[in-house]
Amino acid sequence: MVAVVRVQDDCWISARKAPEPDMGTALIPSDRYTSSAFMRLEWERMWSRVWLVGCREEEIPDTGDYITTEIGSESLLIVRGEDRKSRAFFNVCNHRGNQVKFDKCGNSRTLQCAYHFWEYDLTGKLVNVPDEEDFHQGCPKDLLSLKEIRTDVWGGFVWFNLNPDAEPLMDYLGVIPSHLDAYGFDRMAMTQNFTVEWDCNWKTSVDAFNEVYHVQCIHPELLYNNDDVDVQIDLYERHSRYLVPYQTHSPRLGAVEEVPEIVVEYMRSIGMDPEPYQGRVPEIRQAISRFKREHQDRLGYDYSRLNDDQVVDDYHYYIFPNITLNIFAEWALFFRQRPHDSDPNKMFYDVQFYTTVPKGQPRPPLPDHDQFRHGEKSLGLVLDQDSVNLPHVQKGNNSSAFEGLWISHQERRIRHMHQTLTDYIDGKRP
Repeated sequence: MVAVVRVQDDCWISARKAPEPDMGTALIPSDRYTSSAFMRLEWERMWSRVWLVGCREEEIPDTGDYITTEIGSESLLIVRGEDRKSRAFFNVCNHRGNQVKFDKCGNSRTLQCAYHFWEYDLTGKLVNVPDEEDFHQGCPKDLLSLKEIRTDVWGGFVWFNLNPDAEPLMDYLGVIPSHLDAYGFDRMAMTQNFTVEWDCNWKTSVDAFNEVYHVQCIHPELLYNNDDVDVQIDLYERHSRYLVPYQTHSPRLGAVEEVPEIVVEYMRSIGMDPEPYQGRVPEIRQAISRFKREHQDRLGYDYSRLNDDQVVDDYHYYIFPNITLNIFAEWALFFRQRPHDSDPNKMFYDVQFYTTVPKGQPRPPLPDHDQFRHGEKSLGLVLDQDSVNLPHVQKGNNSSAFEGLWISHQERRIRHMHQTLTDYIDGKRP
């Protein structure tokens, strides 16, 4: 298991191994990935009842800033009000059903439908109807204002829930805030933002990032800077994680005497000399953690709330149903998997990179959002490697010869996700 050095009580909690639930070994049916009927059940009983990330707070910093986002067949409009509160609405005008905003983002002091100029204020209230006297039935504002969606904020993200009676966000997140607040998401700035249309089910994508069993096959170069064997896996009420040791090597390689080039590059990037560690490769990981603490002022970071493993390792969290976070001491990689509105064989894969702004440095501007189909652009080496199989996995799931997923113990985060999903489908969760 991953070694733990206690720094503070909250750091100890963030590294503690969770008890292992008994989830059995049953086959996971392939039709969960291909069935339109199951897709409808997911929408009715899960997607419409869980907390989901709508946007980053920094994407709507000023009064009147708005952003649109889609989940399934619904378009949502998230707005920063004059009271500084972020609100979410169904993006539909109650006159003829036109979307209030067509674009991805913008700024406006009112929300005006382009079709007949019905106008709403930033709280969603209907404030102006041209030729209102011509509506003989009247235009009752309480009935015709924008339909608001429940929202809350955590980790610098605006969350929403389509279920007005849902449990509070912090109850839904469970252990997540107590584990991750130490990373200071408020100090992280988005540096990259794109969406890829993938020819696979949303769960096919989630599965790809919830196990390290594939690293030896898909990412062989990563065996030289992370340990894909001694990985701590923790399963919580809904969510899960694994803790991957970094700046070390996989036991699959046997003894490594020469410092791997990928580790050399990292050590030099923080001002550390790799030469003394030739022939002492197993000592590097802890040495890097100590070095970064000793030089945190020069590096511009504060590691005081992180345990020694967190200073160097990948704390990889999955927030049910569709958020994956690769979290390092100075940066994070955020994935959001969104279902297609009608086709279980398609999905949208949102990727965002976040970097902690070093002390004394200005916050970088927000990146432009880019959207494209799989294969049109490179996602970078590792994500290209991850994504190349996904359309083929989806085709295999549609084969009459394939009954379902035969999951190993080291892939049990996938089984846990399906167990949580089943609880929603079966009505065991509100």
